[in-house]
Amino acid sequence: MADPVSASDRRTPVVLLTGSGPRGVPEALLRAPGTVVVRHDLRDLREGVVRRTVLDGDRAELSVLELAHGCVSCTLRGDLLPLLRTLAAREPVRRIVLDLDAAFEADSVCEAIEHVVVAGMVGRPDAPASRDVRVSAVLACLDEDTWFADATGDDTLAEHGLTTVDDDRTVAQTALGRVESADALLIAGSADPVRRVRTAAVLDRLVPGVPALRAEPGAEPAADAIEALLAVVPERARGFDPHAPLLRGQPPLSREHGVEWVEFAADRPFHPARLHEALDVLLDGVVTARGRIWLATQPADVVWLESAGGGLRVGGAGRWLAAMTPAERAAVDPERAALAALRWDERFGDRHVSLVVLVHDADPAEIRRAMHWALVEDDELRLVARSPQVVAGWDDPFGEQHTDPCADPSGVGAEGMQREDNA
Repeated sequence: MADPVSASDRRTPVVLLTGSGPRGVPEALLRAPGTVVVRHDLRDLREGVVRRTVLDGDRAELSVLELAHGCVSCTLRGDLLPLLRTLAAREPVRRIVLDLDAAFEADSVCEAIEHVVVAGMVGRPDAPASRDVRVSAVLACLDEDTWFADATGDDTLAEHGLTTVDDDRTVAQTALGRVESADALLIAGSADPVRRVRTAAVLDRLVPGVPALRAEPGAEPAADAIEALLAVVPERARGFDPHAPLLRGQPPLSREHGVEWVEFAADRPFHPARLHEALDVLLDGVVTARGRIWLATQPADVVWLESAGGGLRVGGAGRWLAAMTPAERAAVDPERAALAALRWDERFGDRHVSLVVLVHDADPAEIRRAMHWALVEDDELRLVARSPQVVAGWDDPFGEQHTDPCADPSGVGAEGMQREDNA
């Protein structure tokens, strides 16, 4: 088994597999010597029941677990993390594959493995699972026949029967999230040339440089090809940083098969009511949009906007440097501080608008027109500078958080805005 990590690291490698779908775990991973595959089925989690399967060669161990609180966090802390430490101690186990249920998000599982302390294991010191295992790769599986439609739709996971947990995420959110959190992609090919080229155009722009293995339609990838893919996984920082560059790597900026990145930047804030009206342009013919926005009514707060297919969320992402105390500003990441210094304005500091929109059937000019229209005009900008108390009284449909479509006025929790799973 190829592995780029130093031989001095004796921890058991863990591969997180997302989106295995109806085709299941690739046979090459199931049959690899010394590999154990773990899956938690969370569809009955609301009733406090989790079905766990551990596959070890030809042996399948099925368990029905009762969790008192019936939540994703309980499953992660109460069973999955201790199980990883237990499996790592088994001598024949050389690798663990976690086939993640749709309710799990890979980044949250990685974070939990690294930092959440597992306590009370007999004969083991209290410690995170990362004492005994290490995440060697996040491998996302996607089907060329269905992935583009999933990534641009607006159905919820519940509507697709993928979860019965109280989960308002859409299929598009999870389809895009799996790809964006992946270290490598395993693509089940389609015989439809249009689907092939359109999916490739999106992936080239969404996750440029991420290694991928494409299997021909109906074929299983070979074991040596999967091992070769895992061997070239690059090391990268995990987690969500709203102040990092909005475009990952160096994606093509040209238009291909209707797919194109559209960038929008401004040094004045949005009028919240007009922005709310303009948001529809980010929901039709768009794969995803994301970025930092400055709302005139919320001058202290960095507001994060993110869409996936036909759904959109807006929520808090910390504060602008200009709204911080000197002590708070001194603790900010130096790279963020340096970038802020380059655009610093005497009146408004580092406040700005920066959005990127990945379109597949939308008109870039129309998006730019709508975003420009939503910005404050010159007389409004003077009020922003001189009379913030007046501006604070403007109608603000966003409040602390916002979702679109906005039929449910309650919106979603702020943790969702920050890409944190229930775990």
